[in-house]
Amino acid sequence: MKIHYQEPLEVAPREPARASVIWLHGLGANGSDFLPIVDQLDCSRLAPTRFVFPHAPERPVTLNGGYVMPAWNDIIGLHPNAPEDENGIRESLRYIDRLIAREIERGIASRNIVLAGFSQGGSIALNCALRYPAPLAGALILSSYLALPEALAQEASAANRAVPIFMAHGTQDDIVPYAFACASRDALTALGYRVAWHEYPMPHTVCAEEVADIGHWLNTVISA
Repeated sequence: MKIHYQEPLEVAPREPARASVIWLHGLGANGSDFLPIVDQLDCSRLAPTRFVFPHAPERPVTLNGGYVMPAWNDIIGLHPNAPEDENGIRESLRYIDRLIAREIERGIASRNIVLAGFSQGGSIALNCALRYPAPLAGALILSSYLALPEALAQEASAANRAVPIFMAHGTQDDIVPYAFACASRDALTALGYRVAWHEYPMPHTVCAEEVADIGHWLNTVISA
């Protein structure tokens, strides 16, 4: 079955872009979900940055009774031993690779590209960043987890062994459990990745303190 992807939404800087943030939404949302966050971030020290917000394709989601919705892959369950939709995950990884290639064709060096995502989108962004064959600026992972953890040791790219990783999670998250996220963080740390961990007293959402921390981190990894 051929998967259809809508054209991503974009927020362009006033000057020609010299960096890009590709930001993936969560399950059931679309590319417009995080558009408002661009105006909330402190981008005062960023190089001129283009924000790209892709849309996940529509597909049935087992966890939600087979209901068809925007999803980067099927989800069978959200616990460490749940089976994973490896084919769907890998198809989304290939799509994000194509979006990175498009940014490079538009003149953005890979070292100036951040992959970001919330929840299911964060899982795809994280796995793509760790496997991408050229160095990236960073991986911004919100309320999410590491998918396909058993394959990572063999598939990790040497180019991104030192990629900066920002992981944030709510201690009251009842969608992606806090303990699940902590286990993903610990798995990354055990493999030698540098993880900047942030936690907040919130459910499965984004809070103002987190947005401020994201802006600070972006200003660190994408410097003018």
